[in-house]
Amino acid sequence: MLDFVIRLTEDATKIQKTDLDGLRSVGFDDVAILQITLIASWFNYINRVADALGVGRDADDS
Repeated sequence: MLDFVIRLTEDATKIQKTDLDGLRSVGFDDVAILQITLIASWFNYINRVADALGVGRDADDS
């Protein structure tokens, strides 16, 4: 699962059927794969928004 999330984070366009098959082979069903994808994507999104707006950075870092 973590390898899948890393691939998703680095370049989601490179996700292939074999990545999904790998998740299925260790017991994840389609609902779980969807949940993994949604949660990882949401964290990626919200972190990029926070980074762009400087959320959490000290005033000296901006």
